[in-house]
Amino acid sequence: MRFLGIDLGTGSLKLAIVDEDGREIASSSAAYPVTSAQPGWAETTVDAWYRALVGAASRLPANEREAVGGIGFSGQMHGVVPAAADGRALRAAMLWPDTRARDLLDAWRAPQPNPVAPGMAGPLLRWLVSNEPRIADATRRALQPKDWLRVKLGGAFVSDASDSCATALAKPSGEWDDALIDTLGLPRAWFAPLAASHERGGALSDEAAAELGLRAGIALAVGAGDTPCAALGSGLSSDGDALLTTGTGGQIVVMCADAPAPVHGLHTYRAATPAWYRMAAMQNVGVALEAVRGWLGYASWREAYDDAFAANASASVSFLPYLSGERSPWMNPDARGGWLGLGLDDTRATMMRAAFEGVAFALRAGLDAIRANGTPLDSMRLAGGGSVDARWRQLLADALRVELHAVDCPNAATRGAAILGGIAAGHWRIDDLASLAPTSTLVATPRADASLDARLARFIDLYRRAEDWFAIRNESA
Repeated sequence: MRFLGIDLGTGSLKLAIVDEDGREIASSSAAYPVTSAQPGWAETTVDAWYRALVGAASRLPANEREAVGGIGFSGQMHGVVPAAADGRALRAAMLWPDTRARDLLDAWRAPQPNPVAPGMAGPLLRWLVSNEPRIADATRRALQPKDWLRVKLGGAFVSDASDSCATALAKPSGEWDDALIDTLGLPRAWFAPLAASHERGGALSDEAAAELGLRAGIALAVGAGDTPCAALGSGLSSDGDALLTTGTGGQIVVMCADAPAPVHGLHTYRAATPAWYRMAAMQNVGVALEAVRGWLGYASWREAYDDAFAANASASVSFLPYLSGERSPWMNPDARGGWLGLGLDDTRATMMRAAFEGVAFALRAGLDAIRANGTPLDSMRLAGGGSVDARWRQLLADALRVELHAVDCPNAATRGAAILGGIAAGHWRIDDLASLAPTSTLVATPRADASLDARLARFIDLYRRAEDWFAIRNESA
């Protein structure tokens, strides 16, 4: 028997088929754009998601698809799909980098157990009610991205605690906060009942099976958010296990047996298992580097890497990567990015190198917030498509001051989703997860570098100095 994992990411959808021992044996992917019809918006149509799924599925071996007996889901977190009663989307999905609701956060009065960002479902739905009343009136379900996809494939109207707890509409446990939902003027019926991530959440419909080349009636797991799925697929199971993921954004996840105390700038969420995790979530990792690569005219990532890491790090040039605001640790949607300290003798290689360092320093700021609250991390597992170049891995290890152990599976979140599918199908039990952990390989050991430390200190100082300018710019915009 085989199990299919579907990871509905921000800029691409990934599929992986794993065997009965949890080993990946086939994978495929398809990309789609994140559009911005107005400044600060971040959207993708659900039709783009579904076309990507059908296209990626067609590239999996037919004989492996025929053997699939369970499907699990991993999805980008925080955003929302307003939908009709039958699951039909009423507009494009609003996604986590979206900042249109940044002036509507007053309903979440401090202190909150978790930071509230404009791109979370709560603020976005509050914006929808005020600005698109016709769509709000027609809405019957407010679906998380992976839940919309499961419903599209024939699944039930249900969600899980790992996704609900990150909507700014639920308690840290994931249970919907009925009082807050009522205060916001949102219908409680919009929000799905909760089930465990590994529970069965429906079966694959005849129509979807025909389009995907799969057997009808396959068990559909409820699924989980992409970060907890990546933790699951990477083998995090014990208290204190840590993972760094680098994709469009970046996350540092530390597993916790019990709910950790709330900390400003950090997130405390439910895992895809009964455990918890503490997380620093940085918005500007791959999305910032991809923007810089385009601005500087590099035709390929290899060219960008080669040019950047052949250049000496500049003692004067810094890059703030906050192109779409930032969450951990600053929680500042008004933050913006750019190079500082450029001179006439600087080149695009200098600028690309500074961009890599700026992203690494932004990750370090999030990690330092975790360290400051009682977790002295010196080793982490590493996953994510944005962390395959050895030179980039070494810079991350040096900047973060941690050993990095690359997880020996290419698609951690997708693998985690497939494991959930296997549990829903009855092949594994939740108690089997520790035995399914993949191996990992030490890929980078931190090196002492006083000049890097000095550039990090300048980076933090520049951000602090720019905070007032960000606020003034927003007020005058």
